[in-house]
Amino acid sequence: MLGYGGPDRPEDIKPFLENVNKGLNIPKDRIDEVAHHYELIGGKSPINDLTYRQAIGLEHQLRELGYDLPVFIGMRNWDPLIADTIKIMKREQSLNAIGIILAAHRCDASWERYYRDVEQAKEETEIDLNIQYIEPQFDNPLFIESCADQIARSFYEIPDEQRAEAKIIFTAHSIPVSMAQKSPYVQQLNTTAKLIAKKLEHDNWLLCYQSRSGRPSDPWLEPDVCDVIEELAAQDVKHVIIQAIGFICDHVEVMYDIGIEAFKVCRHVGIKMHRANTVNDDPKFLRGLANSVIKLIESS
Repeated sequence: MLGYGGPDRPEDIKPFLENVNKGLNIPKDRIDEVAHHYELIGGKSPINDLTYRQAIGLEHQLRELGYDLPVFIGMRNWDPLIADTIKIMKREQSLNAIGIILAAHRCDASWERYYRDVEQAKEETEIDLNIQYIEPQFDNPLFIESCADQIARSFYEIPDEQRAEAKIIFTAHSIPVSMAQKSPYVQQLNTTAKLIAKKLEHDNWLLCYQSRSGRPSDPWLEPDVCDVIEELAAQDVKHVIIQAIGFICDHVEVMYDIGIEAFKVCRHVGIKMHRANTVNDDPKFLRGLANSVIKLIESS
């Protein structure tokens, strides 16, 4: 399982951000701003704990389906780093592997960078890891069902007579337009959103983006979720359900950008916000992952 990684405690925040921004010309005030976001969500990211829970859950799902396989975790930016995990795999003689990139939608930032990082780790360690990757899970029926389940729970927080008018806002991490044009990212996000809405039989939804970074002069995918909330307020929308479908577990972009920043905008404009969870370690989602792993094994 190949993930992004995150700080485990307050003193890890700055070293973690240095790893993330290595080789990039990121202004210090932007780094300080993101560090403060981590402080506001408790001084750590939930992503590492959730990824371990996903790994344990996946092992369990595979075992139930008759495959007793070890599941390893390698992170791009924090412990356990991919190279260190490959060393452990060599010691345990697990050098034929299936790679699960922990992103449901494909672009260079969410997918190809992980390919490159694995190849770099193999070169650094001089270990010949044979790895094949499962496909992005954007249309996996159990991923869709798990996302829909989280939103359905939010519907119960809305009075019956107001549910039809509630707007579902699906969000994903914004990326540069130039990157999006070279990938199926937007198409896959739209597919996910449409399938979830169909599962819920709720056509009142839209897709937007969050967590934009980079130079203000560079075009990135829009509209931004906070701008959308203000527009919906002008249309007299009373309830929004926001689900960050571009993430398969909670971390700072979900906890701060949606849970704090978007929530503040909703409160300011008089909209009641309901945040539907990401899939995290939901057994239904993990069964879908297990099915994809087995499908690759049986086709090889």
